[in-house]
Amino acid sequence: MKIAILGSASSWYVGDLRRAAGDVHSIVPVTYRHLTAQVDDAGVGLRSDATELRQFDALLVRSMPPGSLEQVIFRMNALANLADAGVSVVNSPRAIEIAVDKYLTTTKLQAAGLLVPRTVACQTWEQAMESFATLGGDVVVKPLFGGEGRGITRVDDEAIAQRVFKTLEQIGAVIYLQEFIPHEGCDLRVMVIGERLLGMRRRHPHDWRTNISRGATAEPLEVSDELAELARSAAAAVETTIAGVDFLPGKDGRLYAIEVNAVPGWRALARALDVDVAKLVLSVL
Repeated sequence: MKIAILGSASSWYVGDLRRAAGDVHSIVPVTYRHLTAQVDDAGVGLRSDATELRQFDALLVRSMPPGSLEQVIFRMNALANLADAGVSVVNSPRAIEIAVDKYLTTTKLQAAGLLVPRTVACQTWEQAMESFATLGGDVVVKPLFGGEGRGITRVDDEAIAQRVFKTLEQIGAVIYLQEFIPHEGCDLRVMVIGERLLGMRRRHPHDWRTNISRGATAEPLEVSDELAELARSAAAAVETTIAGVDFLPGKDGRLYAIEVNAVPGWRALARALDVDVAKLVLSVL
């Protein structure tokens, strides 16, 4: 197969995918910045620099960089046109659109029957302050778009909450806040790759955030039948083929679905489980 990787050419995952592909597949990195669409008598084409993307068998989406509203919509529409042309786009443009939006993801998870933290998305600081009180005066404020723990803040002081919410309103952000779930400093990541499930437990003894990028450590996790069912339900709700589904075991004994990442990393997972995750990813393209 000839496979395009939409992301950074110098990234670790391009190197890992090339290693896993060996002589079986051809791996070519392409970038969002240079995506160019053309519409003519031959139909709709899409290229990155001089590379025509319709020539590929598959395109693996490995990033979703920030951009203007116009840029984001164009990128998604261009990928949808590529899929319509017969190229296997993984994850699908629709899955990327859902997963990149924390509000939309949370509503999809709740509708699928998974337990999620109480959540409010609003646009004024006054509404946010009312929600801050309703959610118990201890909340996690998250950017609507973003990952790896970037921009996430825990707020449990009323005066600080007001300042944070006023600032977010001033910059035109949607104010997205969830009740803080007391936990034991660990969460569960289940990576869904088609029908295959891989699990790890992430621990961080010095931070309530358990992202590997923030210094958490990873250890193997046996995925129980119950956890497998929840992970598959979450991935299906977001319409993903490949997903990193995060669950938080609360001190109240309940398991909360926190996030579905449609472009999950796997370096820590591969090391913890001693599994060739890149090879599994290639198998579902």
